Amino acid sequence: MFIFVKRTLMINSVRNTVQAIANKNNYGYISPQDFNLYAQQAQMDLFEDYFYQYNSWINKQNQRVSGTGYADIVKSLIEVIDSFSVTQSLNQQGNNFYNLPSDYYYINKVNYYPTKIASNVTSAAASNTLTDNAAKFVTNGVVKAGQYVVNRTSSSTSSYGGVSAYVVSVDSETQLTLTASPFGVAATVGNSYAIFSNTGIVEIERVNQNKIFYLNNSPLTSPTTTYPAYVLGGATSSVVGDSVTGILGNTITVYPTTIIENGSVSTEYIRYPLAPKWTYQTVGGTSGSPEFDPGQADYQDFELPLSDEPGIIAKICQYVGIEIREADVYQFGKQEIVEDNQIQV
Repeated sequence: MFIFVKRTLMINSVRNTVQAIANKNNYGYISPQDFNLYAQQAQMDLFEDYFYQYNSWINKQNQRVSGTGYADIVKSLIEVIDSFSVTQSLNQQGNNFYNLPSDYYYINKVNYYPTKIASNVTSAAASNTLTDNAAKFVTNGVVKAGQYVVNRTSSSTSSYGGVSAYVVSVDSETQLTLTASPFGVAATVGNSYAIFSNTGIVEIERVNQNKIFYLNNSPLTSPTTTYPAYVLGGATSSVVGDSVTGILGNTITVYPTTIIENGSVSTEYIRYPLAPKWTYQTVGGTSGSPEFDPGQADYQDFELPLSDEPGIIAKICQYVGIEIREADVYQFGKQEIVEDNQIQV
């Protein structure tokens, strides 16, 4: 594992090292804007490499050539990939069309919750809580721990639209404790919600456009609520730009067309990493030098493990035009530490 002794946050450590390497190679100053662009691309390259490595090791296992240590390597890869795993209800675009999250990289599965227990609008919002002053959660006795709760408000009007959680406990007639905060933590009201049973959940099978045509035209193979299917990018699919990654979102079309209950379709997916951003304040006026300031609202550190730091540095250096290997980055970091210690002495 690669660790700088003198480090603050990973992105600042990476920038300082890249700039130091650039200076020693007479490449001059790298602006924050250029650095942030390079940093985003470097993170994406390493992020996608995790999937390449995982598939490579799985293929080796299938060919029985994985060798010793295979299990630990695959486990480490899965741990990183799982850190980007998200479960989210899909916003309904209309009828049986559902919007996929704009930040999805890979869809693991799409699930259908066929049994709705309750629905209404929230009366308040607080951390890990659902409050509905019109509800009778205790009297009705149908809401139980483990059930699925969805904020059905459109994501275009609420940043929490599509966010989901699970019931932890029924606290009173009007309040539930949840595993997360799908309605926010401020005193907002009027969020549409639904609660679905956590039994009888059905995985929706993905099929291609050609196959769904033949399935729907046969009474023996047409999808049912017990064996539903979906296609990526339905007939009315719309494209939604993602301001974070620049990747385009899409829709799915679910069959049978009777699956139209808003909030009943959810997805488990791998999201893109957030774009890293080294934020700063200018010291000494407009012509002064930028000074690292992680307190800015748009600050974002790298989301990859600390062990990827030398790889990120090497990638950014390559984008700048400096050919350097990860091992050389590590040696450079060690040399910098030695030189700093000599100066302090």
